[in-house]
Amino acid sequence: MAEKTAAVNTYTSPAFSMQPGVPVWETVPETDAQVVQLLKKSPFLYGSYQSLDAEWQRRFLDFCQGKKSLPLTYDPFFKRIFHPDVHPDRLSWLVSSILGINVRVLHVLPNEDTMMDGASLLIMDLLGELEDGSLIDIEIQKQGYAFPAERISCYSADLVMRQYARVRGIKGRAFTYQDIRKVYVIVLFEKSPGIFHKTRYAYLHHGKTRFDTGLEMELLQEYYLIALDVFRKFPYPKDKSEQTAWLSLLVTENLEEAERLIQDYPWLQEIYEEIAMLRHRPEEVLGMFSEALRILDQNTVKYMIEELQKQLEDEKAEKAAAIREKTAVIKEKDAEREAVIKEKAAVIREKDEEIAELKKQLEAVRQG
Repeated sequence: MAEKTAAVNTYTSPAFSMQPGVPVWETVPETDAQVVQLLKKSPFLYGSYQSLDAEWQRRFLDFCQGKKSLPLTYDPFFKRIFHPDVHPDRLSWLVSSILGINVRVLHVLPNEDTMMDGASLLIMDLLGELEDGSLIDIEIQKQGYAFPAERISCYSADLVMRQYARVRGIKGRAFTYQDIRKVYVIVLFEKSPGIFHKTRYAYLHHGKTRFDTGLEMELLQEYYLIALDVFRKFPYPKDKSEQTAWLSLLVTENLEEAERLIQDYPWLQEIYEEIAMLRHRPEEVLGMFSEALRILDQNTVKYMIEELQKQLEDEKAEKAAAIREKTAVIKEKDAEREAVIKEKAAVIREKDEEIAELKKQLEAVRQG
């Protein structure tokens, strides 16, 4: 993709024209009051704004006034900027920078599908197909959910089975397992689980199956886990690369930081200009904010359920451990008591034998 070098004011776009009947803001409002006043001209827009909680209202107001960019780590915003049907090259470029190989994402597959027996598969954030038939799942997680390894394993297994069912359905009897291509799972953690912070300064973790004997067998599943919070806190200058550019784009909402980012990577200016143009399309932006909040609330409930389940399992494990410990103590005390009883019984037997011997001696004396 060719770099753009023209100096354009990224955050003050000209008026944007849309279809008749769709609300358009000709100018960017400068205060909260101006934003609210414009929203009140449309009961639908104002109602959508009112449905947001205080934090998200603040984020929407800051965006409308050009103080902040869009939070691209939320699903609706990410798809708006990277969807291959709208921008054919961006997702391919992002994925290529992560995988370290040049790939092209052909299209996005339905997020929900069914297996051959009708059972529902996982719902994925963004599922794409590459040129060679490989599948790629891009997950963006706002917080470190419980059981991350199990979840990622399920994502990958689901990709394999999805591809297997589809390819076998197309090829029929001509199908062979050689027709199955690789599956890649990319998980972007905004707040990564604690285990990711044990490896200092490593924000991208690439994994695949290897055999301890040196057996050379390439299995289908590969994983790329990216801790964006670790990436953001890197204490030294990051290498200038396309990967650094894309990840920086995802974590940057502050416009001053965005300006510096554009200086290093002029080709990102096109994306920031597109984001800026959305300030004139409040209906679309409010829709994305509402959807992002809905998904966040839904995921928060799931997160709380999983955390509660994990807490209950931990408490159950702790209680089981305590019971085992008490049982061991009881067994130890029982063993000690049994040993004391045996020892006393032995002493009694010994005394009984001494008494019996004395009786024999006394009887012998009487008879003598």
